[in-house]
Amino acid sequence: MISPQPIRIVDLKIDSSKLSIPSLTINEMGHLPGRTLQRSQATFESWAFLYIAGGSGFYRVNQGPVQHVEKGCLFFVFPGSVIDFGPKEGGHWDEYYVRFEGSRIQEWLGSWLVQTDIVKHVGFEEAWIAQLDAMFLLLESGSPTQIDGAALQLEAMLFNWMAKSKLPQGQATTSKAVDVLQDIATSLYSPLNAEQLANRHHMAVSTLRRLVSQHTGYPLHDYIHRLKMEETKRLLLSTDLPIKEIADALGYPDESYFSRLFKKYGGLAPRHYRARS
Repeated sequence: MISPQPIRIVDLKIDSSKLSIPSLTINEMGHLPGRTLQRSQATFESWAFLYIAGGSGFYRVNQGPVQHVEKGCLFFVFPGSVIDFGPKEGGHWDEYYVRFEGSRIQEWLGSWLVQTDIVKHVGFEEAWIAQLDAMFLLLESGSPTQIDGAALQLEAMLFNWMAKSKLPQGQATTSKAVDVLQDIATSLYSPLNAEQLANRHHMAVSTLRRLVSQHTGYPLHDYIHRLKMEETKRLLLSTDLPIKEIADALGYPDESYFSRLFKKYGGLAPRHYRARS
């Protein structure tokens, strides 16, 4: 038995050939609250990360040192290694995992994804749980566009977690600015409401707006638009997604408005930007 509590597992429901981003595919996601099962000498055919939202336990790679795992920790399982992990004997933890594959992983390993055999202490935020829940819904949808969106959220979330894990511990736990900006960056494919965002970080909307402005130089909604337009540029260059699908995925159902906004921040209409590049 993995857990005495109900678990949630969602796998890829369509042929991966239908996806527009073949370089990164989420094959499966799971939420295992109250996990009690330990794994010993486990091997894996694909990559996965495990994020611990409660409880504690251990992690060890290739008979190396046993590392402590607790709430707010992240660790990886990956091909070519023998891994032991799980809650303490007689204990349990609350686990979210995402299993993924693709050539983009090699790009990560060549730049920002380092020391993958070491537990990362990234802290706990309700906002991250909300982002993981949103990824569940995207993967469950069966829509290629939504599933591609989940993969892009995965990349953004991991990138920001890795950046956060490199911060000095005191700064990582006290910097509300880092937490809020990471929340925004990993929520580009979800409706972003200022009041809900402020509530997730236990602050007033006025404080949220002031914090974003102080640390970015832009008003909150202007900053969000800028991030979404940068993501649009990346999608225009790296995928064949129609412009309307990109607009819908990023929360702009009005394609004309989306095109005007892109031209405001990018200098060109989306189709001209794609054609020029």
